[in-house]
Amino acid sequence: MKLIFVDIDGTLTRPGENIPPDSALEAIRGAQAKGNKVFLCTGRNLDMLRPLLKFGFDGVVGSGGGYVTVGDTVLYDCPMTDEQRDIALESLHEFGVFCTIEAKDGSWGDENMGEFLSQQGEGNSEIERWRKALSENLGIKPMHEYNGSPIYKVVVMCTDMSQLDKAKSLLEKDFRFVMQEVKAHNCLNGELVNRKFDKGLGVRLIAEHFGLGIEDTYGFGDSMNDLEMIQTVGKSVCMENGAEALKEISDIVCPSVDDDGLLKAFKMLKLC
Repeated sequence: MKLIFVDIDGTLTRPGENIPPDSALEAIRGAQAKGNKVFLCTGRNLDMLRPLLKFGFDGVVGSGGGYVTVGDTVLYDCPMTDEQRDIALESLHEFGVFCTIEAKDGSWGDENMGEFLSQQGEGNSEIERWRKALSENLGIKPMHEYNGSPIYKVVVMCTDMSQLDKAKSLLEKDFRFVMQEVKAHNCLNGELVNRKFDKGLGVRLIAEHFGLGIEDTYGFGDSMNDLEMIQTVGKSVCMENGAEALKEISDIVCPSVDDDGLLKAFKMLKLC
C-alpha cells in the first residue's frame, strides 16, 4: 500500500475550483482500486475543502497541517489560541493588511478584500483562489459575522512587506509568515502558519497511523505552501504550472492540472 498526498488548488483542480478534471478522478479511483490511500493535503480549512470530500478521499491534511484525519479519525487538531488570533488581527489591520481567518466550520474575510483583489492583475494560484472564492461564493463570510470559532490560519494580502513588521515582531516566534510576492501586480499574499505543524507533519502522522515508512509516501503539489510536504514524502511531484523553486527540489515535474497531469504522473509511477 502507498499513501498519496494531493494538494487542491493548482494540483487537483484549477485554483479556486471544487471539481477535479475527469482524468484526476480516474487517477484517484485507480490508485484506490490498487489498495493505495489518497489524501487531500491542502492549506484549505475543512469547510473550504468539504465540497471535494464527495469524491471519496481517504482523509485530509487540512489547514496546512493543523487538522489531520484518516476517515473519521482525527489524528491532529491544533488551532491557534484566542490571544494569538487577536494579536494577529490587531497588528495586521493596524497597517492596512487584508485578512481572512479560517476555522474548521467557516472562513471570514475583511469586507474590503474583494475591492483589493479587483485591482490586481492575473497572479499566482493563491490570488486566483481568493478572487474566485469571493466571486463564486465559496463560503467566505464577512469578518463582522465571525462566530468566535477556533482559528487555524490567517491569510493575508498587502502591497508592502513592511506592513507585516509589527505582526512579525509579536508573532514570528510562534508563526511562519509564508509570503509570495507578485511584483508585476504590486501584491504580496501569504499566510501565518503555526510553527507547531506543517503539511509534512500530516504526512508523517498518517504514515505512522498505517505503520508505513516515508518511502511509501507520494506528494503532489504546485506552490511553496507545499514545500514541507514535498520535502517529507518519499517521492515528490510538482505540477508544470507550479512554482519554479518547487520544481527544482521535486523528484518529478509532471504536466499541468489542465493537461491531465495527475493521471499521467500516477500512471508513470504505477500508482494506478
